[in-house]
Amino acid sequence: MSDLLLKTFDDEREDLTELHVGDNVTIYVRINVGQRNERVQMVRGTVIRLRNGGNNRNFTVRRIASNGIGVERTFMLNSPRIEKIDVHRHAHVRRANLYFLRGRTGKSARLRERRIYGK
Repeated sequence: MSDLLLKTFDDEREDLTELHVGDNVTIYVRINVGQRNERVQMVRGTVIRLRNGGNNRNFTVRRIASNGIGVERTFMLNSPRIEKIDVHRHAHVRRANLYFLRGRTGKSARLRERRIYGK
């Protein structure tokens, strides 16, 4: 393959922070409103899945909407639609995917915080 094609597929976004499963994050996503307008929408929740598939890396964020209904949204990590990602807190987890949070509400859905010292 040509070098330009390899550079296009090998290009990862260095401006985004490193994510881990269990992180409490806010994602700023550009969405289309109407035909010409765009606005930035904030999605805040817990990362329950992180798939490292090269250029197709994606992650799933779960949040609790009104009336206790859980909403999950999957984002492509290298998408140009993502403005930035803020990590608010890290959690100590022992699973690769936190699917067990789907059946929990309230205090049982909380994760223990992992503190990082000396950064």
